[in-house]
Order: sequence, then structure tokens, then C-alpha cells
Amino acid sequence: MANLKEIRNRISSVGSTMQITSAMKMVSAAKLKKAQDAITAMRPYSEKLTELLQNLSATLDADSGSKYSDQRDVNKVLIVSITSNRGLAGAFNSNIVKASKVLANETYAGKQVDFVTIGKKGNDILKKDGTIIHHNSAIFDDLSFDNSSDVAEMLMEQFANRSYDKIVLVYNNFKNAATQIVMREQFLPILPAAATEVTTTVDYIFEPSKEKIVEGLIPKSLKTQLFKAIRDSVASEHGARMTAMHKATDNATEMRDALKLQYNKARQASITNEILEIVGGAEALAG
Repeated sequence: MANLKEIRNRISSVGSTMQITSAMKMVSAAKLKKAQDAITAMRPYSEKLTELLQNLSATLDADSGSKYSDQRDVNKVLIVSITSNRGLAGAFNSNIVKASKVLANETYAGKQVDFVTIGKKGNDILKKDGTIIHHNSAIFDDLSFDNSSDVAEMLMEQFANRSYDKIVLVYNNFKNAATQIVMREQFLPILPAAATEVTTTVDYIFEPSKEKIVEGLIPKSLKTQLFKAIRDSVASEHGARMTAMHKATDNATEMRDALKLQYNKARQASITNEILEIVGGAEALAG
């Protein structure tokens, strides 16, 4: 059995860890509220814009369609992996890395697959096994639509100049604080309405022409889609970290209680031994 000093040191160490995890949980909870409000407010706009664009694109002639709707044989794939810059968030980052590797090694096996990494954690792992053509971890320091638009424009250019035939986003979709769903979402080419759940036909009045409206909407829609994915990932990160730190705090509490019980038993045993030694010594003197 460990001596009393060792047990006291372990109790103190666990207590310090518990204070840290508890503080991190409260910080993540505060950040989660803001991130959750942001993604909840943005989703209806993003989904409606995508639905409108897909309906309009489906009515265009093949010759007048956008360069971002070009459906071609898939030989070169670009995977955009969205993780975070920090760890201590449970399986948040590892799930994205795992999904990205499955896409590269199984879904698109035999094809050229490269990566764009948003977030330091994913980049640190994926660069060991694949080719990273672009990395951005500073975007989380000042997340805004303009900052994410720069990345979206780079992706659109890669597809338009035929460097890649398909671009796929891999990110965590925020459901609630305890649940994040790994999404594999096609970014380019734009999916036609027939390949989606959009089934309603709407008769629109166009001014100026349908083609010009679609050409103006497509870049904005793609930028919004990427920004939504990053916002989703940020909210998921705070939810995952809050949940992980909550569990860590609970585990530390249980460990501290178990160590206190062990300490009390050891202290009681030590006191009992001292009493027995005193009694034994007194009896020996009396004899």
C-alpha cells in the first residue's frame, strides 16, 4: 500500500486536474452558446439558397450551365478536412481524420486524392499520409465570411481549371452538445436538383436573365456552403470539448473520492499499528 505522503500528493494532483477540466468545461459552455446561435440562424438561409440554386441550375441548358456544374469523370479528388486547432475534445478531430482517410483509401481508391486542411489537428496527421495542397489554421482566429470566402474561391478555382474533378467537404455537423455527426458533403460540382431531395418545381420570374442570375448566385452559394460547414465545425468543437471536460471532471471526482478513502484506510491502519506497538511495549515493560 502506498504511504500517506504519496496518497496526499496524488489527491492534490487529481484536485488540480479537476479544477482545470471544470474551468475548460465552463469556457466551452460559454463559447458554445454563441456558436450554436450563429449556426442555427445561418442554416435556413444556406439551405434555402442551395435549394433555389439547384432548382435554377436544373432548368439551364447544358451549354449555358455554369462551369461549377460540370459533371465529368472523377479521376482527381480534393478532400477538404475541417478540424480544430486544439485538442481535448474527445473524438472530434479523430473522427474527421478517420472519415477523410476512408474517402481517400476506400471510396476513391485508385484515384488521385489530395487534401485541403482547415485546422491544425487534421493537418498534423493527414500530412503524414497524403498531399496537402493548402492549409489554413489562422481562419479560426478571426472567423468571418470574408476569411472563409478566400478559401472557397481557391477551391472554386481548382475545380474550374480542371485541377480536380470533385471536391468533398468533411466536417462535424452540430446536432447538440453531446452529438456531432460526421458529414461528407459534395462541394463541387454542384449537384443537380434530380440528385437531391429538392422535388418542388417553382415557376420563377427572372430579371435580368436566368443565366446571369445563376452565374451570380453560384459563387455566393458556394462561399455560404463552406462558411456554414466551418461554423458547424466550430459549434461541434465547443460541444465536444464541453462534453469531454464534463466527463473528465466526473472521472477526476471519482478518482479523488477513491484516493481519499484509500488515504483514510491507510491512516487508520497506521494509527492502529502505532496503538498496538504502544500496548505491546507497555506489556513488555510490565512483564
